[in-house]
Amino acid sequence: MIFALFLASAISSPIPPAQRLAWWKEARFGMFIHWGVYSILGRGEWVMYNERIPIPEYEKLYPQFNPTKYNPDEWVKLAKEAGMKYIVITSKHHDGFCMFDSALTDYDCMSTPAKRDFIGDLVKACRKQGMKIMFYYSLLDWHHPHYVPRPAWVEDPPGHERDFNKYLEYMFGQVRELCEKYKPDGIWFDGGWEHPPQDWRAEELLKMIWSILPNAVINDRTGLPADFSTPEQFVPGAGMGERLWETCMTINNSWGYNAYDHAHKSVRQLIQTLVDIASKGGNFLLNVGPMPTGEIQPEFVVRLKQMGAWLKQYGDAIYGTDGSPFPVHNPPLNGCTVKGNKLFLHFFEYPTAPVKIWGLKTKVNKAYLMKDKTPIEFKQKDLELVLDFPPIVPDPYDTIVVLELAGKPEVEFTIRQSENGEVDLPARLAKVHGQTARYESGDGRDNIGYWTDVNDWVSWEFVVEKGGDFEVVITYACDKGTGGSEFAVEIDGQSLKGVVEETGSWTDFVDKSLGKVSLKAGKYTLAVRPLTKPGGAVMNLKSVKLLPR
Repeated sequence: MIFALFLASAISSPIPPAQRLAWWKEARFGMFIHWGVYSILGRGEWVMYNERIPIPEYEKLYPQFNPTKYNPDEWVKLAKEAGMKYIVITSKHHDGFCMFDSALTDYDCMSTPAKRDFIGDLVKACRKQGMKIMFYYSLLDWHHPHYVPRPAWVEDPPGHERDFNKYLEYMFGQVRELCEKYKPDGIWFDGGWEHPPQDWRAEELLKMIWSILPNAVINDRTGLPADFSTPEQFVPGAGMGERLWETCMTINNSWGYNAYDHAHKSVRQLIQTLVDIASKGGNFLLNVGPMPTGEIQPEFVVRLKQMGAWLKQYGDAIYGTDGSPFPVHNPPLNGCTVKGNKLFLHFFEYPTAPVKIWGLKTKVNKAYLMKDKTPIEFKQKDLELVLDFPPIVPDPYDTIVVLELAGKPEVEFTIRQSENGEVDLPARLAKVHGQTARYESGDGRDNIGYWTDVNDWVSWEFVVEKGGDFEVVITYACDKGTGGSEFAVEIDGQSLKGVVEETGSWTDFVDKSLGKVSLKAGKYTLAVRPLTKPGGAVMNLKSVKLLPR
């Protein structure tokens, strides 16, 4: 990763990142569009792979693809009505079919009965309506005769020898074609997992794009970091510091049109996901998979329009904001966004009792509901702010409280004991000491992982306001064959030792009680230190909790 970061800095665009990425960071919310000939089958964009459809059989789809109801102006209008600020559309997915007019292949939109440049028409609609547009482009290609490795179900003609360099020439040519012909605002790569960056000639690829489009925004899926990271179908447990990132997610469980997938997320879930992402400093790229007719599913349309109605009223708490300055949000506080001297506090459930927020150093001048500026009574003393909520009809998705501050927010980062006496020390707030261990999230993980060096250790600082005896409980996971590591939890001269037992996998987390410690009121540091590591890694550590006894 250090090498990859060095390469990224060495090949960055001549336009300063702050200038080039300003619109993207400001946007916070975009529309992802997965559309291609696979929509005819209505079983998602991976149907060729999942059902092992031979190329000659799959090629029977594009002569049937005639989306007579495709209206790119309506798509852009919907995105704007949803409050989205940019669009990312599949120019070529893994199946290799090109939704743009390519001079390098006949396997494209101009060979369909529509004989229409779907991408070109969408670009025109975006430019007309002031919408930014980026192109998704798949590096891998199940259809191309020279892509390597050959898909397992694909049969080559007798004597055919694949030449990956010929595929790279084609791929470079298409990316150049997309940049020069349509001049998108960025490129969103995918499908890079079958080769390392050097095989893709990723450094050369990024240089080429930036030589044509100096302002282009590029994601990380060539294997080089480029401009931003792309967690898929999950929201990281914490932000990524100065690193830009964007969660891409589906409204149901499918990217491409799937007529059988009715597991649609609610408007409430989608809005709260957007708030969670903005609170952590990220962007939300929400997907639609249009039907083969060219229409976007009604279930998607109604949800997007409702999100847009909410953003029309509360968008100032999302667009152009920075992530929360608080290291943790204790319920009922679910998120916090920042703009200048304003803090926007997000409550998914309306508080029924005074809310204590600890750690804000900056003086609060005003507190009120964003909806109608109803005043919120508050008391601020030292680092404690108490908000007393009036009886109102709350917002069904997210009640937002605006705090106007005397200056930019400054926050004390020390973890505090909760009102029930517990001290919760989550992995995302740990300080990591060493070379290998680091915080990881997504796919069932929210923990300290990659803990392969026995000399690495983690620590937390916290404050106990009500002393006493505490049971120390760790939550961890350990894969088969890697158990047996010994470790110690150290605090205030007291040490509790334990042995990591196998839990079944790296995401099967269990609680383990280590014993008790006695603490008076005061500020403490708790450390978890490995003593031995007979397996490949120590453990995946999710949290340490101190429970009053």
